[in-house]
Amino acid sequence: MKPSQRFPSVWDALADTPEQAANLRARAALMRSIGDRIRAEGWKQVEAAARCGVTQPRINDLLRGRVSRFSLDALVNIATTLGWRVNIELEVA
Repeated sequence: MKPSQRFPSVWDALADTPEQAANLRARAALMRSIGDRIRAEGWKQVEAAARCGVTQPRINDLLRGRVSRFSLDALVNIATTLGWRVNIELEVA
């Protein structure tokens, strides 16, 4: 039986490198914020898609947390379309 490994986060477990884990973490945070906004506004997926400048299937992917289907660039573009400014905060790892 193989001993189990422990990771600081699910992203660290999924990624091959710390850089990939950081990218996944950032994308997930943006997706969560955008999804929270969609739910808070009560937008249906079609309306959210129109407001975000993407298709309804893209909104469905976002709301279902399909991180692998979004780049940081795409998520920043969606957030900007919603009137947000995206800031990056750095901290020592």
